[in-house]
Amino acid sequence: MASSFEAIFFKPILESMTVKQYLDLCQRIVDEGHWIENERTGKRCLTVINADLAYDVANGEFPLVTTRKSFWKSAVAEMIGYIRGYDNAEDFRKIGTKTWDANANLNDVWLNSAHRKGEDDMGRVYGVQGRSWAKPNGEFVDQLKKIIDDLSAGIDDRGEILNFYNPGEFDMGCLRPCMYSHHFSLLGDTLYLNSTQRSCDVPLGLNFNMVQVYFLLAIVAQITGHKAGKAYHKIVNGHIYEDQLELMKEVQLKREPLKAPIFKINPKIKSLEDLETWVTMDDFEVIGYESHEAIKYPFSV
Repeated sequence: MASSFEAIFFKPILESMTVKQYLDLCQRIVDEGHWIENERTGKRCLTVINADLAYDVANGEFPLVTTRKSFWKSAVAEMIGYIRGYDNAEDFRKIGTKTWDANANLNDVWLNSAHRKGEDDMGRVYGVQGRSWAKPNGEFVDQLKKIIDDLSAGIDDRGEILNFYNPGEFDMGCLRPCMYSHHFSLLGDTLYLNSTQRSCDVPLGLNFNMVQVYFLLAIVAQITGHKAGKAYHKIVNGHIYEDQLELMKEVQLKREPLKAPIFKINPKIKSLEDLETWVTMDDFEVIGYESHEAIKYPFSV
């Protein structure tokens, strides 16, 4: 698209280390994974425990997978929905992603829950916890605003943690959070991020989650007036579902990675309020993205 944005993140990188990390993890699961029966989906998963990825946001190494077509706009739109505290799949659709349609409307357990308010309702998941964590006295905690206020003032109390994981309210939402914790840290004027993910559908979801971790550090650094450093992404349980394995082995892992693209953010985005109000997907751009054809991996609700 045509844009007057200034490039936030430098020149293209010929060989993306982030794509290599992704493919190395895929190969590791194929080679070393253990078969596990997943109770929620009723499917078998080839599974490994613990993977650590890192994204060099400072040098613009945007982790957009090139061995399959990846839909970065949907990933960014979903994170904006979390930032805004959305609890309805329709609101996510309006900003550019359908990622919550299935979990809100096709999950049998949630459809029969007394907590579900109706079509598209997601309940108290992800951004709801981040923006209005319930206290026993009936009040709510806005975790994200506290973090943004602290970082904007140059404060790091070693607890700048955005936590979506609330066991006391699991039954009040359609899905437990997978990437559930984002911990920001300041060293001088450079901001870092450690994101933790308890469970990861590697063929279908990881390319999506990688973009979100990168984006979250990039945008929070921008609105708090800091330089972005590195984003560290820990995956506890990484898996490939049995019905995804053939496509991974015979298609994606046989493709050669292409050069990394550039991610750009509208420099006029200056505050949390901007993200809550006028920002749209037109305020973000990816330049030079080339990829192999899309792979239609099965999705497990």
